Amino acid sequence: MPPTTRFAPSPTGKLHLGHAASAIRAHDFARSQSGRFLLRIEDIDPGRSRPEHVATILADLAWLGLSWDGPVLHQSTRLPVYAAALDQLRAAKLLYPCTCTRAEIAAEIAASASAPHGPAAIYPGTCRRRAPDPTRVAAWRLDMAAATARAGPLDWHDATAGPVRATPEQHGDVVLARRDAPASYHLAVTLDDAQQGVTDIVRGVDLFEATHVHRLLQALLRLPVPRYHHHPLMLGPDGRRLAKRDGAPAIADLRSAGQDGPALAAELHAAIALSAPAATLCPLAPRPAGTISP
Repeated sequence: MPPTTRFAPSPTGKLHLGHAASAIRAHDFARSQSGRFLLRIEDIDPGRSRPEHVATILADLAWLGLSWDGPVLHQSTRLPVYAAALDQLRAAKLLYPCTCTRAEIAAEIAASASAPHGPAAIYPGTCRRRAPDPTRVAAWRLDMAAATARAGPLDWHDATAGPVRATPEQHGDVVLARRDAPASYHLAVTLDDAQQGVTDIVRGVDLFEATHVHRLLQALLRLPVPRYHHHPLMLGPDGRRLAKRDGAPAIADLRSAGQDGPALAAELHAAIALSAPAATLCPLAPRPAGTISP
């Protein structure tokens, strides 16, 4: 069966070269096998999503020469689906309300001599051990111990890493519905990929660890398991990953500066093949159409 892939940006800013490279990977993987390439806008963060960024994303992808199949799916139209999944998990007694603030969580972790610290620190389960506070707005967390016990051993396959034993417990009791958003990334992306029939998920290696949680949710919600293709990230000249917050070159700025979209896409193809730092390829100064930078 021909594959179905997707590109699923959040409209919280402009796409940069790293986004473009990931979109090209997913697009070309599908097209090379007569498959489908889908576009999804992950717009359920009310504090950061902006409609003007959606228009820019669509224009950037078209300028690069990428086409997608069918209508664009907006996560903001799928809120009842997320609510139903949360109800299902609550009915199974796998969720609990959490009213802890980040400061309270950090303080409890710091006060515990046995708790992990630094990047490995996870939520210590404070609200799992106490009665809910009805006066405070709650997030909903997955009871990881109960969830993994119910699901049993789980595996998934990555094109580079090969067979992977899922270890979602390393993430602790993850949030599945935030106080300020109807669903977390983990829940929404897992449900959306299943609904859209995505067979192959092509995305950056920075999301490799999140896949452990997604595999658990697939088991709990009885969803199909796609194949995963986690690719290396595009790096700048300083060796750091390209990121919006670090001022990575925006596709829209390159487009406005007069660069040629298909030529840029060709350069990104070459950078993907050679693992070249993408930020060195496309200065903001305009170039004649069809030219390739050295």
